[in-house]
Amino acid sequence: MVARQLDEQIAGRFPVGQRLRVLDVGMGQGTQALRLARAGHQVTGVEQDSTMIAVARESLAAEPEGIRSRVRLVESDGRDTGVHFLPGSFDVVLCHGVLMYVEEPDPLLAGLARMLAPGGLLSLLVRNADALAMRPGLAGDWADTLASFDTSAYTNRLGLDVRADRLDALTGTLAGIGAPLHAWYGVRVFTDTVPDDAAVPDDVETLLAAEERAGRTDPYRRVAALLHLCGVRG
Repeated sequence: MVARQLDEQIAGRFPVGQRLRVLDVGMGQGTQALRLARAGHQVTGVEQDSTMIAVARESLAAEPEGIRSRVRLVESDGRDTGVHFLPGSFDVVLCHGVLMYVEEPDPLLAGLARMLAPGGLLSLLVRNADALAMRPGLAGDWADTLASFDTSAYTNRLGLDVRADRLDALTGTLAGIGAPLHAWYGVRVFTDTVPDDAAVPDDVETLLAAEERAGRTDPYRRVAALLHLCGVRG
């Protein structure tokens, strides 16, 4: 879903065939970074977890030389972008699944916005604090459901205590850092309670079509597990 939504935003902002400069902060194992490099873009991936960056390097090594030459991997904290890169160096900046691990995200977001060239796209994927009660509620855990209404803290599937973000607060933050919200989507509207090891259903394309429709339609997107926010640098 995130890849489809991101491609939609890129296609709507940049000329067809333009090779973009992409920064992927907190890239994990490099799924989006490699996907965008295969599409012809110049990608820099930043990751501080040594295990994740080792997986990304292994995946990159299996790619053809033409793709390998378009990817640079940097082992670093995403809050240090100003140390490694000049302001305005990128057309697209991704920060997916990172903010939930950052206690004070505003300085990180401001640094990411500075990396964008004018008209550049900032793509954020965050846990939706306004829908934290949905997962325990659908599971019938009523005590956790009630507790989730009044907090932005939760325990993720890895068992880590992390935090979620609210759409209104992030909208204000993006405006304040000069990359106001341009579009937003919900992700995992209907499938958040599906186990990670569940088999892929035969009608997966129909499932994805339903998720895609819900992710751009109110009121469904407002109760999605994740929010995908796209800001544009002024």
